[in-house]
Amino acid sequence: MSASAHSPGPATSTAPNGARRKLSTKQKLLLAAGVWLGGIVVLAAIYGVKGHRNNAFEPQNEFKLDNWVNLGIFSINKAVLYLVLAAVATCVSMIYIARRMQARPNKVQAAVEVLFSLMRDNITGSAMDEKMAAKWFPFIGALFLFIMFSNLIGYIPLPTNTEHEISVFGLSIPSFSLYAATANLAVPLVLALVVFFSYTFEGVRAKGPIGYLRGLIPGGVTGGMAVAIFFLEVLSNLMRILSLTIRLFANILAGHLIILFMAGALAVILGITALGWFTLPFGIALFAFEVGLVAALQAFIFATLTAIYLGGAVAEDH
Repeated sequence: MSASAHSPGPATSTAPNGARRKLSTKQKLLLAAGVWLGGIVVLAAIYGVKGHRNNAFEPQNEFKLDNWVNLGIFSINKAVLYLVLAAVATCVSMIYIARRMQARPNKVQAAVEVLFSLMRDNITGSAMDEKMAAKWFPFIGALFLFIMFSNLIGYIPLPTNTEHEISVFGLSIPSFSLYAATANLAVPLVLALVVFFSYTFEGVRAKGPIGYLRGLIPGGVTGGMAVAIFFLEVLSNLMRILSLTIRLFANILAGHLIILFMAGALAVILGITALGWFTLPFGIALFAFEVGLVAALQAFIFATLTAIYLGGAVAEDH
């Protein structure tokens, strides 16, 4: 056979010059930064940097509730839709996983077991005794999952903005927007009231009405000081409603507003096109931060405080 029969052709060449070089992470970041800065320069050159205030655009209307079905107190709007979606996601996901538990867990089951351990041991078990934890774990676990799913669904763009509709094949449909039921003050308030009545009921059931009220006063305190501290403790318990409500509501609302502004609302308000391209990476980073941390963290804090309040309601000592 001739030597040419053994020589590799151009298609099978393994010469270093023929190999495609991959960009390193640093080079990719530098390339992305170059595209970002170049885009700012190009947009500034085309549209200028002198803006004009847009008074017609009101970003707060993203959280305005327009009734889709007007039934008085039972009216249906996008907050109701998001609550239903969160409830369905909570029930369906947990039932689906519970029916497919395996002796050798897959990645999804392993993640769920970690979440289950977090809710049972770290949240519920650390605040009350074993018997009470077994009784209240379903409530606290459901509360945690429901709030977490409500927060997470709030970062999925859905066609719920009826103020600005778009036309598709002659049909007017709502435009896509970000909204969370927990960014509406009424929803965290109702959840906080449920928690308040739950731990108050548990405390009265365990100690009786007089015993529960007497338990608000630290041991050894008598006379006029006991009366003053009693009213302060009553006020403190009522303030828990505001604390639970505002913490959840303010964090989710603020997160959505910041994402909205960084993703382009600020550029629209000021009328500066290049500003939208400049703030876009910050909007993406904030979106990832909110989805990856804040959504679950706020659910964790709400559920943890619920467990602490329940455990404190039946504690013998103040």
